[in-house]
Amino acid sequence: MSNSPAPALRVAMIGTAFMGAMHSHAWRTAHRFFDLPLTPELAVIAGRNPESTAAAARKYGWAEASTDWREVIARDDIDLIDICTPGDTHREIALAALAAGKHVLCEKPLANSVAEAEEMTAAAEEAEARGVFSMCGFSYRRTPALTLARQLVAEGRLGTVRQVRAQYLQDWLSDENAPMTWRLDKTKSGSGSLGDIGAHIIDAAQFVTGTDIAGVSALLETFVTRRPVAGEHVGLGGSGATDGEYADVTVDDAALFTARFTDNTVGIFEATRFALGRKNAVRLEVNGTLGSLAFDFEDMNVLEFFDGTAPAHTQGFQRIIVTEPVHPYTANWWPAGHGLGYEHGFTHQVVDLVTAIGAGTAPSPSFAEALGVQRVLDAVERSSADHSTFTPVFR
Repeated sequence: MSNSPAPALRVAMIGTAFMGAMHSHAWRTAHRFFDLPLTPELAVIAGRNPESTAAAARKYGWAEASTDWREVIARDDIDLIDICTPGDTHREIALAALAAGKHVLCEKPLANSVAEAEEMTAAAEEAEARGVFSMCGFSYRRTPALTLARQLVAEGRLGTVRQVRAQYLQDWLSDENAPMTWRLDKTKSGSGSLGDIGAHIIDAAQFVTGTDIAGVSALLETFVTRRPVAGEHVGLGGSGATDGEYADVTVDDAALFTARFTDNTVGIFEATRFALGRKNAVRLEVNGTLGSLAFDFEDMNVLEFFDGTAPAHTQGFQRIIVTEPVHPYTANWWPAGHGLGYEHGFTHQVVDLVTAIGAGTAPSPSFAEALGVQRVLDAVERSSADHSTFTPVFR
């Protein structure tokens, strides 16, 4: 490792809430544990409210606060724009940033529609020709256990993949009086459980198997159609004021669909924020001709692997503790057995993005890959609207 400091990568982040806090932690942390070609510099954080944005800058370690993201993008002393805002703003911010020659990290899902995602992807590909790079933030694929799962599939340890089972289960909306938020407004979020958390398991399934979803048969359901506007927000949910104004919920509460992949693998997917007792259960099981693997983010440092080629009298799922130095990302952290947490996936995201920018290579997942997920989301919505008819994913 060189003793000379790496050149700065001056970052501006748009958004100050949940993802803003998590991304801030990642930008502060990545270069302290990984040898990066560029050193992230937390230059500016931008939000709508002057007081809360200034408070976020102090709390999360940003040098400046701004309420004008357009002015921030126009600055010559900014190299990268990190977009942590609701989905209805992604397109405008990303297009402006790419046109200004800034690298872009954009939270998922990439946009609120296929048309928006296509426009963003075209701009990203044009910018890439000028050495300006972009990436979409599907952070779960950077969980060491899921990255190891991908490696095992690629090595042929599962043989030919036959079936995929994917779930994302949360419960923060189970209370019908939880207050209305932007995540329940289709004009801001694009969709509900489908885009908010279903996008993650679509990406995870395609990432681990190395193949894409070709078509779906889907069902979307909204359990609670109206929610209190006012109330106390706690985490993602909270307690609504039942004696005040109500607003219509315009997104799905649960998304369920079967899928056929391009290689004829079949899958079943479920995303809901109404699964009482499940806090953040991102689950993926893959079955092949030679073996199976299973993952649950609520036990995120573990990957279960079944070797179907082992002698029958010793067969069984083995519990791999994914914290050894040979495992993905883990050598830069703690001794074996000292587990990682949710935040580490975002740090690994920054590591991979900065490494790619430093090498002048395209990072992954690209906007084009995120567009692929957006097209699956679109197919799910079209199928559900057409009585769950099997619906192809337009490529």
